[in-house]
Amino acid sequence: RQNRSLKTQTKRFKLTFSLKDLSEQIKQVTKENHVRAENTELMLSFQRGQVTLQQYKLLLCSLYEIYQALEEEMDRNCNHPGVAPIYFPTELARLEAIEKDLEFFFGQDWREKIIVPAATKRYCHRLRQIGKENPEFLIAHAYTRYLGDLSGGQVLGRIAQKSMSLKSSEGLSFFAFPGVSSPNLFKQLYRSRMNSVELTEEERNGVLEEAIMAFEFNIQVQNSYAWLQRETMLFKDGTLIKRTPLLRMVLAIFVALATVSMGIYAL
Repeated sequence: RQNRSLKTQTKRFKLTFSLKDLSEQIKQVTKENHVRAENTELMLSFQRGQVTLQQYKLLLCSLYEIYQALEEEMDRNCNHPGVAPIYFPTELARLEAIEKDLEFFFGQDWREKIIVPAATKRYCHRLRQIGKENPEFLIAHAYTRYLGDLSGGQVLGRIAQKSMSLKSSEGLSFFAFPGVSSPNLFKQLYRSRMNSVELTEEERNGVLEEAIMAFEFNIQVQNSYAWLQRETMLFKDGTLIKRTPLLRMVLAIFVALATVSMGIYAL
């Protein structure tokens, strides 16, 4: 069903925008998806200035996996004609920044503590797949992720800092792009490089479909946070623990005992 929806969406714009730049085509075919992505629970929390520490930590866990897959595939295909023009590791790479944030919140053993939803794993699997089979499709994911993060980075960083009452910018490295002095000028450069990539009609249509998929993957990942929040506990030391059936039973027993104790005390 999703594939039929993707094809319908791309066919709707194929003729209208056949003579326009690739960046403009992607913007047009993903317009509806963009609106939906901005209205997920996580993004609405950002817009309201109500991002919780638990939400942000779960976000970082997924971002680490996503950018590890994306950047490893970009590195591996850096000389591919569909990737080379948009390969800016010094300016855009996010993995090292995310690792710093994870260490700040989880400690040095953060790799043993992160929790990753199934939606994130599906997203990463797709990135690995196209990296091997259709490297030019990485354009869609790189454009969607990097330019999206670059556009809202500073604003979202300030919102996150205020919402979580952080005293400094530690833990917010993901939002900072020290290698980009002017985000607007860099985005113009990026789009021009992206538009210079030579693609056949079939490859271009494939990139457009992949851009829609990129948004859908991101929406699914963001929607999974609501479920994960209900299924995890955040302790004072910053540890996230999944609520397994055994943990639920132990918590239920603890609550029951506490209730009984309070009743006895009241007597």
